[in-house]
Amino acid sequence: MEDGSRTVGPEQYRALARFRHELRRFLHFSEAAAVAAGLPAQQHQALLAIMGHDGPGRPTVGDLAERLVVAPHTAAELASRMAEAGLVTKAHPPADRRRTELAPTARAEALLAGLTEAHLRELEQLAPALARALGLDGPPGG
Repeated sequence: MEDGSRTVGPEQYRALARFRHELRRFLHFSEAAAVAAGLPAQQHQALLAIMGHDGPGRPTVGDLAERLVVAPHTAAELASRMAEAGLVTKAHPPADRRRTELAPTARAEALLAGLTEAHLRELEQLAPALARALGLDGPPGG
């Protein structure tokens, strides 16, 4: 088709359904692993966003909101709960006191390291299923 659209048929629905199923399995694993480590799933996601920040300087509450796809006030509340739990420190840089920068504590870094190792192992096992779901390894079932 000239407009770049494609015909969607049963195989595309099956592929998308398989892919979403595998993603849900991974998310379920992730949430359970975080809880088992004593960390609410949302705090695990937040720590990962903070530790994985690739912008200049320390991540801000605004960066956290963007990475978690939540409202800024939701990210601010989450950051406050994490600070109370001893997982992050919050600082206001002198140049802009409106900004709140976040940094993980040593405790948070240790928790996240263990969770990340478990997640990487799970992803290694899940990769073939995701590739199959996307049809990247040949025809399904083959």
